[in-house]
Amino acid sequence: MLKGVVECKKEKVRVFQVLMLKNDASQKVEVQEDEQVDFLRVQEHLQHGGSVFITSKRSQKIALPKEKKALRNKSDEKKIVFFYFDHL
Repeated sequence: MLKGVVECKKEKVRVFQVLMLKNDASQKVEVQEDEQVDFLRVQEHLQHGGSVFITSKRSQKIALPKEKKALRNKSDEKKIVFFYFDHL
């Protein structure tokens, strides 16, 4: 018989933002948000001369003013991970 309750934390789904930049006169940017990165599409975009910026939506943070940064606890700081491709 189960004597205790096991508590499981539900893992948050990681969502990636893929920004595909066109390096032509239009300078258009296409933004995709998904749980997986379509690297075949990224490769195709790069072969056509575009640039690609990939980041995790969870990792984005707004910069604090300098006076508030000094007061913030160092253990609260997190790293931002991103990738930028302009060719393969």
